[in-house]
Amino acid sequence: MKQPVVVIGIGELGAVFARGLLRSGHPVYPVTRDVDIAAEATQLPQPQLVLLAVAEKDLHAGMAAIPEPWRARVALLQNELLPADWERHQLIDPTVISVWFEKKKGMDAKVLLPSPVFGPQAALLKTALESIDIPVRILSDAQALLVELVVKNLYILTTNIAGLVVGGTVSKLWDEHETLAREVAYDVIDLQEHLCGQSFEREALIQGMLTAFAGDPAHNCMGRSAPARLQRALSLADEAGLAVPRLRAIAARQGGG
Repeated sequence: MKQPVVVIGIGELGAVFARGLLRSGHPVYPVTRDVDIAAEATQLPQPQLVLLAVAEKDLHAGMAAIPEPWRARVALLQNELLPADWERHQLIDPTVISVWFEKKKGMDAKVLLPSPVFGPQAALLKTALESIDIPVRILSDAQALLVELVVKNLYILTTNIAGLVVGGTVSKLWDEHETLAREVAYDVIDLQEHLCGQSFEREALIQGMLTAFAGDPAHNCMGRSAPARLQRALSLADEAGLAVPRLRAIAARQGGG
């Protein structure tokens, strides 16, 4: 029997990973809100992997709560994730996957693109997801992972924030409102560059975002979390002293600035 895997958070995404892990032969130990996580770590001190699959709003609390025996075995999958997020919680060399499939209640997983992954247990996650027909590609190094995380952040923030203005789908956003989309994207890239402490090739990031648009042209721009994403981006921009003029103009139009 293969080594067990702990999955913290059995929501829509956590359940997909759990299914793939079970299909590929790993016992899965779920950790929910009602479980004493420290006691579980005592009972199972050396799982092969500890997958943190909590909701976005619970990500930092989830990382902080991981017991010491599990901290060197962590995998992360959430949106708006950058190395500074796990470094502040002293998580060293986690396995990180940028999820490019959508899973909502009552529907099967919908793949936009192969999900890139990097880290010590990248092969395990690739095998698990591909056992349930979700494609994964293993990245060559940490810099490649960073670029992929920035592309995902760019996709999420640009579509959500521009969607507050025009709504619609990602294909309509680019086909009919490219100027708006680019202005939002450039502000988002300014923020990502500050958070990462380095510059990126902007047009390459834009092309990465457009590849994701092509993966699901009918994907709606604006989710329920769009207003919160905009306010979070502006708070980070304020801390960094960034102008982000298009984001501020959208916030003012929404009554948030």
